[in-house]
Amino acid sequence: MPDTSGRNTGAHFVYAELKRKILTLELKPGERVYEPAMAAALHVSRTPLREAIRRLISENLLEQQPTGGVLVPVLDAATISELYEVRAAIESLMARNACLKATAADIEALHAILARNAALVEFADDAMQQGMALHATIAGIAGNSWARRFHDQISSQMERYRHFTNSSQERRDQALAQHRTLVGAIAAGDPDAAAKIAFDHVMAARDAALKAISGSVLALS
Repeated sequence: MPDTSGRNTGAHFVYAELKRKILTLELKPGERVYEPAMAAALHVSRTPLREAIRRLISENLLEQQPTGGVLVPVLDAATISELYEVRAAIESLMARNACLKATAADIEALHAILARNAALVEFADDAMQQGMALHATIAGIAGNSWARRFHDQISSQMERYRHFTNSSQERRDQALAQHRTLVGAIAAGDPDAAAKIAFDHVMAARDAALKAISGSVLALS
């Protein structure tokens, strides 16, 4: 039986690297992926590259054109709105559930993340990581495995847009204030308030992303 471990490892590396390039906008929206050039840049053969491309197409992170070409999807306002609306509903559900299940240790963990978020709020990437950690911790406290699964799928799609929601100091300060209010509602055991705060927080991120993208899409494409 042929040894496929090397091929599988190569395909995983190419998949991870291509996905990173797409999510960080290193591969720009609308840019075409040329297989020979990409294979040479990554020092791999065309076989693992094609496997990675097929996987990314299935995740809607690449688009197969009728002509056979492969493109990075453009930043589409309608798609962004849909993703954020679904995420807002899921975050609202998880915040509500977290109110009912949070222990004193859970609240302490959330406050620790808030403290790190406040300390790093002037640094876009670090502030974003702390915000993601807060939401992930709330999801873990909520304990709804299906909500967590759908949330993870949507979050993967949305990573291309987080740069826009976190690019200004004003928005980072606003997000931190919303995080504090959300944790306060969870600590107080107020599910209605927590659900609304979580929903409004995500929709505010949507508005920030749409506003930033409307002024940046020409430069990125």
